[in-house]
Amino acid sequence: MKASTIFKHLLLALISTLFLMPFVWIIVTSLRGPVEVLREHTLILSRFRWENYISAWRASNFPRQFLNSFVVGVSVTLGQIFTSALAGYALARMEFKGKKIVFMTVLATLIIPYHMLVVPLFVMLARFGWINTYRGLIIPMLANGFGIYLFRQFFKKVPWQLEEAAAIDGASRWSTLWRVVFPQALPAAGTLFIFTFVAEWNDLFRWLIFTHSTEMRNVQLGLSVFQEQFATDYVRLMAAVVIVTVPTFILFVIGHKKLIQGISLGGIKG
Repeated sequence: MKASTIFKHLLLALISTLFLMPFVWIIVTSLRGPVEVLREHTLILSRFRWENYISAWRASNFPRQFLNSFVVGVSVTLGQIFTSALAGYALARMEFKGKKIVFMTVLATLIIPYHMLVVPLFVMLARFGWINTYRGLIIPMLANGFGIYLFRQFFKKVPWQLEEAAAIDGASRWSTLWRVVFPQALPAAGTLFIFTFVAEWNDLFRWLIFTHSTEMRNVQLGLSVFQEQFATDYVRLMAAVVIVTVPTFILFVIGHKKLIQGISLGGIKG
């Protein structure tokens, strides 16, 4: 192995270690005792106190908060995949008047900060009676410009022969999209799923504005309240942070290959 390659590997290992240290510290702190946190400053544990996680779980309404986050996160994610696939297919495989204008409009939505839309969106949801409801949290987020662009890029690389063969077999546009073209864009679907679900899981601002009852809190809003209640109880606070982080960590571990493949292939000019 070349010296330059060894140096690159060592440099990457060092950078990775620096990025991982805060997470390691959080996990180690969550497994200490309340006295050990103040006295010991090493990463070596004399005893693993797993009961800290049980205590943190029982200290807040995490079951309900996890349910809220999963319902909204999965619904928004699947909805964005569905709408992005439809719009991406139309922009990539169909010809219609104003197609370029529509595509440029979709891209323009990516530069509009979400915070600029909060006031008109709140007024609209209030008139619909959707404040503090799943509908108000899910429906406005069912379309995403990034997802549309990602699917368009993938669909443009799908060979036309596949659609022609499907048309000869009598398949409709709908069947062609979901049975022939969409399976070729599974990396795009996986990438959008990870990006969207993680963003929804970590969202605090939207839940803070559009919900007001304790039963409609998500994990991030619950964690924020938890932090206020247990600001000096570092052990229980770090245990709560680990609990909230585990689902997104598992999702990334499972789908990181699709994520990398989707980003690399979706960026090819088409």
